[in-house]
Amino acid sequence: MADTIAVAVPRKGRPLEAVLERIANRVGATEMADDIISILRYEKAITKGKKADARDVYERLAEYSDLSDHRQPEFTLLRDDREGMPRRVVFDSVTVEVDGYDVQLVGREEPFRALRTHSFALGFDSADLVLEEVVGLRPEPLGSLEDINARIDPHDTDVRVVTGLGDTVYHTLMATPDVLDAYGGGDATREFIRQYEGQLCISPRYERLVEAVLGTEAIEDVEFCYPAEGREEEAAIADVGAGVYLTMTGSTARDHGLELGTRLFPSETVLMENEAEATPESEAVKALFDGADLETALAVN
Repeated sequence: MADTIAVAVPRKGRPLEAVLERIANRVGATEMADDIISILRYEKAITKGKKADARDVYERLAEYSDLSDHRQPEFTLLRDDREGMPRRVVFDSVTVEVDGYDVQLVGREEPFRALRTHSFALGFDSADLVLEEVVGLRPEPLGSLEDINARIDPHDTDVRVVTGLGDTVYHTLMATPDVLDAYGGGDATREFIRQYEGQLCISPRYERLVEAVLGTEAIEDVEFCYPAEGREEEAAIADVGAGVYLTMTGSTARDHGLELGTRLFPSETVLMENEAEATPESEAVKALFDGADLETALAVN
């Protein structure tokens, strides 16, 4: 019987899809990955009211999960905060054979924290969460994924970032033309922020991340502010004049009259390892995902 290596993954969303696609590309499990992704996207559409289904959530869950075969995907229910949607179908687990090992992807609400508590040797989560929880703040900006590990206090956690999976959406600096004109008419760059004095609109959960990627020295004269409840982030940034938000194409930001500037940090799914829990088996599984071609360098300009 093959050894089983458990790997913590998110229960839903872009990071989970990135892991499934990586597995599919490496071991040919495309149908399995597509099925899981399709089910979760369908359930997300139901949760958001974009689709309706005559079956209740428990009937759908029973149809999606095959408990008689551990190699078939399993799903579970997660409480959802939206009114009228107390339960949402999310990923629970699936087992895939890789080079003689059974790799069990195990859904967790917070994979990074599961690694920190030594429940897993390997796991995937957003790089954002690592910055928000354990990366030390310094005067100089964070420059690369490798810099994340250099800023983790070894007394705080044994978890380290191994590599990124390339599913990149950027935390991007943006500002209105009027504000940029007031500071010399250039672009929204790190140099602009070093000169800028005023409010910088960000999502509340990203305060520590923005401090890390801009550097504490650059934001000495900056005051963080946050979008009002129900207000679109890009619209709120346009009201303030400058801010940081996630962008892929930047079209929504431009619709609000914002100029896109420096891409500060890639919001990317990363492979993490708890070095204290590493085994020869986990090292073999890590090699499935590790690759220098996937590392996303950060622009520091």
